[in-house]
Amino acid sequence: MKAQSRTAKSIKNSSVGLIFYFISLALQFFSRKIFLDRLGADVLGLNTTATNLLQFLNLAELGVGAAIACTLYRPLLDGDRRAVGEIVSLQGWMYRRIAWCVLGGGALLMGFFPWIFAKMTLPLWYAYASFGVLLASALLSYFVNYRQVLLSADQKEYRIQYSYRSAMLVKVLCQILAIRYLDNGYVWWLVLEALFAAIAAAALNFTIRRTYPDLRTDLSQGRRLSRKYPEVITKVRQLFFHKIGGFALTQTAPVIIYAYASLSLVALYGNYQLVITGITALMGALFNSMNAGVGNLVAEGNRERILKVFEELFASRFLLCCTACFGVYTLTPAFISLWVGPEYLLDDLTLALLTAILYINLSRLTVDSYLYAYGLFSDIGAPIAEAAMNIGLSVLLGYFRGLHGILAGMLCSLVAVIFLWKPWYLFRRGLRMSPTWYAALYARHLAALVPVAVAAAATLRLIPFDPFAGIGEWAAYGVLAVGGFFLLLYGMLCLLVRGMRDFTHRLIALIQRNHA
Repeated sequence: MKAQSRTAKSIKNSSVGLIFYFISLALQFFSRKIFLDRLGADVLGLNTTATNLLQFLNLAELGVGAAIACTLYRPLLDGDRRAVGEIVSLQGWMYRRIAWCVLGGGALLMGFFPWIFAKMTLPLWYAYASFGVLLASALLSYFVNYRQVLLSADQKEYRIQYSYRSAMLVKVLCQILAIRYLDNGYVWWLVLEALFAAIAAAALNFTIRRTYPDLRTDLSQGRRLSRKYPEVITKVRQLFFHKIGGFALTQTAPVIIYAYASLSLVALYGNYQLVITGITALMGALFNSMNAGVGNLVAEGNRERILKVFEELFASRFLLCCTACFGVYTLTPAFISLWVGPEYLLDDLTLALLTAILYINLSRLTVDSYLYAYGLFSDIGAPIAEAAMNIGLSVLLGYFRGLHGILAGMLCSLVAVIFLWKPWYLFRRGLRMSPTWYAALYARHLAALVPVAVAAAATLRLIPFDPFAGIGEWAAYGVLAVGGFFLLLYGMLCLLVRGMRDFTHRLIALIQRNHA
């Protein structure tokens, strides 16, 4: 019955997440189009760079949220409300100290803005205002919004969507209207960014109070609680190094591109990255809500069920991951051309590298879910090596090959650490079995993929639509190409992979129960 409950909660979280994802995606693409047309590529590049600098400061978060989430799985399973309140109190106490560090780091960083943005053609106050507003919004996450981790760990993430995400969607809509119809559109964009950050925080905390009316937190007890829950402090120290690796992957590329080129190239790269981010967010909306269920499953300790669910999740995510990457490589050039114009297109090699990076980032999701469920963060050498390889190779290869070199450096670090090391570490330290089991599982999936990919590539030219001709033909081309790939791969996986068949049976059983 618990497994059924986990599945039902995951389905609900995923369905709500998907609705908000598609609304958000449509608004983000429309917003970026308005941003480029009304404010120009330099302002958009500035906004992207300011966001990247803020993410650097957010390394001070140290992974506290992830450490708290995996610590909450057991007391939530046991219904231990006192322990839940104490763990959330510990998080709030730690976040207060982190917030002051972020604020101080932000003030220090702004002192270097005249040098950081020396090549910028815009007035320098644009940089200060952009960064200042984004910094204030981020600080609310530390001072006010930290308790949302409880909703995520308790498989109630849909309530975050209803409260916080709803306010964020209204914010984007208001920003679009402000840029389109008001003078000094970017100033209004900044004002709305700050205003809705406060509104969203208030809505989220109202939801938390209604969901957990008996939740009692006392941040003044933080130091005592840190001694009572030493495993949280240990995991935080370990996760800090993992955050460095993640930051090096996601946030340094625009800065390195800017160093070698211009804010305009950052904006071109950002257009493609928005597509990549949209696909990543889609996978997140589908599957991130299942992470708490995996944590709950691991907390129960039933090894047979743990491995069975791993196979199901791996198969379903492999299907969607490969389909998404095929769609990105096939449809993105036409989409960019129709969306912002052919002058914003990048070359095919850049797209291939971005697609390869996307594949590894999506295919890692199942392994990452289990690593977090087991709280396996002690491999601090891995993210250090990843960050060193990422930045070092990106800078070195970028010097010789520009954007291609930067992306190749990112890809090399991902293959070494994410594709090879992480699965080995999970199976040795978490599942405590030979990694050859995982290798054999992966081989069966690749055996299903290869003939499908060859067949799809050979038949693309037969589709009677030109995706560059208009949005209607682009959509029709996409439905036939991506839909055909999905159905072929699904059929092959059902033939060769038990996890895909089990996942299908689980979904059918759930649908039948809902209609009974």
